[in-house]
Amino acid sequence: MNVRPTAIPDVLVVEPKVFGDARGFFFESFNQRQFEAALGRPVQFVQDNHSLSARGVLRGLHYQLPKPQGKLVRVVRGEVFDVAVDLRRGSPTFGRWVGETLSAENKRQLWVPEGLAHGFLVLSAEAEFLYKTTDFYYPEHERCIRWNDLELAIAWPAAGLPPAVSGKDAAGSAFRDAPVFESNGASK
Repeated sequence: MNVRPTAIPDVLVVEPKVFGDARGFFFESFNQRQFEAALGRPVQFVQDNHSLSARGVLRGLHYQLPKPQGKLVRVVRGEVFDVAVDLRRGSPTFGRWVGETLSAENKRQLWVPEGLAHGFLVLSAEAEFLYKTTDFYYPEHERCIRWNDLELAIAWPAAGLPPAVSGKDAAGSAFRDAPVFESNGASK
C-alpha cells in the first residue's frame, strides 16, 4: 500500500497494491496493521456505510460535533470528487480544503481524520461509495456546512448544472457560522 499526504497533511490518499491479470484483479482494501503504521496511531473502525448516488449528486459537507468521525472512504463503482475541509481551529490548515478523484478504476481511498468535514460529488452515471467510521452516527450531533460556501470556495468540478443536494445539505451553515473543533477537542 502506498500512502501520500495531501495539502492538509493529516488527510491521506491510500493507494492499494493491485494484482491483476486477464482473469481480473485482487487487492487488500484494508489492512489494520499497515493502516495504523501509515497513520502513526491506533484507529478503530466501528461502522461501515454504503451509498449509491446518481451523476451530479453532491453529499456534504458533513461532520459530527462533539462526536467526530474519522472516515476511510472509497468508491467501488463509478467516480466521485471527494472533499475534506479542516475544521480544527488552531490547525495550520484550518478553513482549507483538499479534493481527490476517487473511482472504482483507480481504487484510491481517502483518510479524512476526525475534525474535518467531508463531502463528495458524483462524476459518473452512478457511484457506489463505501466508508468506514471511527465513531457511530449520532443524528443529534450531525452538522453540515453549505457545499457552495463562498469563504471555502471549493472548486467542485460541476458540469455547468447545479448539483443535486438534499434539503438538509442545502440548508447547511456558512463556514464562518459553523461550530468547529477547538485545539483541545472541545467545540465552539
